[in-house]
Amino acid sequence: MNYHTYYSKADQPVETCVVGTGGFGQSFLAQAQRVPLMNARIAVDLTAESAASGLKAAGIEPRNVQICTSQSDAKAAWDRGDYIAAGDLAVVVELPIDVVVEATGQPIAAARHALIAIEAGKHLALVTKELDSVVGPGLKALAADQSKIVTTVDGDQPSLLIGLATWAEVMGFDIVAAGKSSEYDFVFDPTLCQVSSNGRVAGDINLTPYWELGTRAVDDILSARHAALAAFPQRAVPDLCELLVVANATGLQPDRMDLHAPLARTNEVPTIFSERRSGGILTGARRLDVFHCLRRPDEISFAGGVFVVIRCEDARSWDMLAQKGHIVSRTGETAMAYLPRHLLGLEAATSILDATIHRVSGYGDDYQPRYELIAVATEDLPAGTLLTMGGHHHTISGVTAEFRPAGPLTSEAPAPFYLAADCRLATSIRKGEEIRVGQLELPGDSPLLSLRRIQDARFFRR
Repeated sequence: MNYHTYYSKADQPVETCVVGTGGFGQSFLAQAQRVPLMNARIAVDLTAESAASGLKAAGIEPRNVQICTSQSDAKAAWDRGDYIAAGDLAVVVELPIDVVVEATGQPIAAARHALIAIEAGKHLALVTKELDSVVGPGLKALAADQSKIVTTVDGDQPSLLIGLATWAEVMGFDIVAAGKSSEYDFVFDPTLCQVSSNGRVAGDINLTPYWELGTRAVDDILSARHAALAAFPQRAVPDLCELLVVANATGLQPDRMDLHAPLARTNEVPTIFSERRSGGILTGARRLDVFHCLRRPDEISFAGGVFVVIRCEDARSWDMLAQKGHIVSRTGETAMAYLPRHLLGLEAATSILDATIHRVSGYGDDYQPRYELIAVATEDLPAGTLLTMGGHHHTISGVTAEFRPAGPLTSEAPAPFYLAADCRLATSIRKGEEIRVGQLELPGDSPLLSLRRIQDARFFRR
């Protein structure tokens, strides 16, 4: 496809406002200055000053950035052609923006921003997967009622994996598995007998005996690797959250409610993520999962990319493709097609242009709550515990996440992970128990809770 032709009917640049100038928002602002069909003149953050810092870090001359605290300030700055920094989306939302890019990563704040954007008649590019996991389908439907688009965003794995999986289906491939690599590789240095991952280094680890699958049982190799690297975390809530979005958009499903998350070398993926009858770990087809990319320092990273494992229906074709370097399983029954990248805000423009120019959402037309990401205690939690969400990965101490079939909120229903975030426990929870909605002190004025009730009413009418 020629992208110049695909977007040729655009008669003027798409105007955007980014809310949240962290990693994704910062990369979006920086690249947006180079995209001919898109402008990014407005940034919103916790404070107008931090929004201004985000714009300046993106290469905007400080003299061209105006801090605005009122709608009249923002209108005057817009008319002058200035860049605008604000501490509240409400200050700028009435400007001639086409798309609000929500990238705060904070589910309650993001819920408010989403409502403001939709009520103002703007398209919404939803980067905040924490919000998406709780009310994404409802937001998309709510915007569609006003002929507006809510879309997932290229540059993050959910959008890229939805694209790759649906491409495979359109091509007629039979999908055995689909997924992504985790954010951080596990890098084994055999000369030093040490492993590093995400800035952490552990010595006296020798993975050489488990480095090659060969003809050995996959389960045995994966168990040995897991045991050798037990000091490293091997489950991450963001991975489950992102794959939940894909499950709800595509109908693909997890094989395990907490995912297998094996430590795998890239060339092993189609062998490991095949069905048990073919020597893999899956109990069925069309499964979603994540792997931790295991590699040596001199080997290329999977770079948080996405993959599909497909059946090799035509052996002659796949023999030829294997000779050209494509990755085929050791039995020759499955192969992997993949995108070894995700470039965050640097490649978000395609989704934003699609929403505005073509009125197309990256979720597709059948985005619905098929699965829920729920909260499970990993330690005993006394009544009164505040489930504080924090850290780079927006986790909750003492709580993990798992998949469950979706359903409406009731007092006995398992609580969505990011609905429970920053709530206080009304009762004690024992290790291993699901946290239930009725065990949370939920604020009645929460925009996130309001949106969830709207979603439940639409998708789970009784």
